[in-house]
Amino acid sequence: MKKKIKVQDLKIGMRVNLPAAWLNHPFLKNRFTISSRDQIQKIIESGFKEVIIDAAAAHTVHREPAKDENVEFKLPKKWEPEQLIPPELKEAIRDKSLPPEKKAEIVYQCSLKIMTRLLEDPRAENIREAKRGITSIVDLIVSDDATSQNLLTITSHDYYTYTHSVNVGVLSILISKALFKDSFTHDMHELGAGFFLHDIGKVRIDQDILNKPGKLTDEEMQEVRQHPLLGYKLLDQTKQLTEECKIIVMQHHEREDGNGYPNHMKGKDIHIYGRICSMADVYDALTSERPYKSGLTTFEALRVMKEQMLNHFSQDLFDKFVLLFA
Repeated sequence: MKKKIKVQDLKIGMRVNLPAAWLNHPFLKNRFTISSRDQIQKIIESGFKEVIIDAAAAHTVHREPAKDENVEFKLPKKWEPEQLIPPELKEAIRDKSLPPEKKAEIVYQCSLKIMTRLLEDPRAENIREAKRGITSIVDLIVSDDATSQNLLTITSHDYYTYTHSVNVGVLSILISKALFKDSFTHDMHELGAGFFLHDIGKVRIDQDILNKPGKLTDEEMQEVRQHPLLGYKLLDQTKQLTEECKIIVMQHHEREDGNGYPNHMKGKDIHIYGRICSMADVYDALTSERPYKSGLTTFEALRVMKEQMLNHFSQDLFDKFVLLFA
């Protein structure tokens, strides 16, 4: 028997059918049996008010829940656009008396706040506002060598999507600054947005999979590999998909030898923007702390990239990448 119920009334064991395209929620399928409270919370956070359940398909629908299952599911906190950018970011950027190391610290912490808030509430107006904040960060990195050099050394090494997004964003802008310094044909503002938002598709991936403290199963890996396409779809739906963002989001996991994803592009078919983000992405992954491994030092990470992963990158571009750390 199928019936419609409010999402707040969902219980573990119910067989649900989500009334939306799978790109609009973080689950692999529209129909599945609820096995945890986290899944119920994710259904709520995806914006559903009601779902269809198949009462006949679940044997545990009417069982008494365990004590820790008697919880109230809350609707997700929403960030208004005016709350997205911390006011201290503008103050720090304008303050010419701030030492570069202090300015870099404030800018980095503000960047983390922007990305944390955006990933919690990636609505169109919030993406637009985040891009405005990223523009000011890009301008600072391009114009202030001392502060940008300090940004390179203070990055956090805990591997969460928001810290990874900031680390890759900052590093990719620094690479682009070095590569394109004599050129006026590149829109650094849109490049910065693409680099910071390269993993935005992960908001549609099960967070239990992203934060899993161990090796992913083949099915879990397949879900994670959807995030470039999901990011493309999200930016397209929110009317924030510029050509630079499209290239970066879709190509940051492509590899020189064709063994990347999602399109197995090879060599010169990969745009230089995608190549830049790919190197920064791998470097940050290698130097970040995980529950199951320690992060590598800069020297160790660059050595691994050169000795074990060079077929992933353009040799010429990698050589220029290394010079950033000289």
